[in-house]
Amino acid sequence: MEAGENRFIYVDMEKCLGCKSCELACALSHANTDLYTAVLQGKHLQPRTSVVLGGDLVTPMQCRQCENAPCALVCPVGAIYQGDGLIKLKESVCIGCKLCSMVCPFGVIRMKIEVKKLGTRLLKKGKALKCDLCIEKAGRVEETACACIQACPTKAMYLVDLEEHRKRMLETRGKEAAQARTRLGQI
Repeated sequence: MEAGENRFIYVDMEKCLGCKSCELACALSHANTDLYTAVLQGKHLQPRTSVVLGGDLVTPMQCRQCENAPCALVCPVGAIYQGDGLIKLKESVCIGCKLCSMVCPFGVIRMKIEVKKLGTRLLKKGKALKCDLCIEKAGRVEETACACIQACPTKAMYLVDLEEHRKRMLETRGKEAAQARTRLGQI
């Protein structure tokens, strides 16, 4: 993979059921717990992916790991940056200014609100949340580490780079053209 080319999660819309298994797996993975424990402890689960329902269309949405990512360009403290083939977010550096969320072309950067008690006052502070391709679990970007991909019951999600994606699409189109040609020959 060339420098600057980020991997991302591709969703095959023909296979996606909209079941939200990916959303739940993402939230549990980042909470470092299982569902039973999270419910018992009353944990607020926060996924970094979300399933968007729009008419007949259902699609999981997560960070597209953009090259020249607008979120990284506007972050005033460098909490969002490119490295190791993805756009990373260092939550401890994030000041919660929401600029990244406002410029994300896909609308997938969320803010989580942390509430801390400061004397008699409650202090609310936002922190950005975005898909990290579960790199914290594996130490590197790999499909087997992505909780959403592993949880998908129809295997509709893939971790790809742009060149892999192009090849996959060309193969699919080639097969479809061959099938169409065969059907035309039968008419």
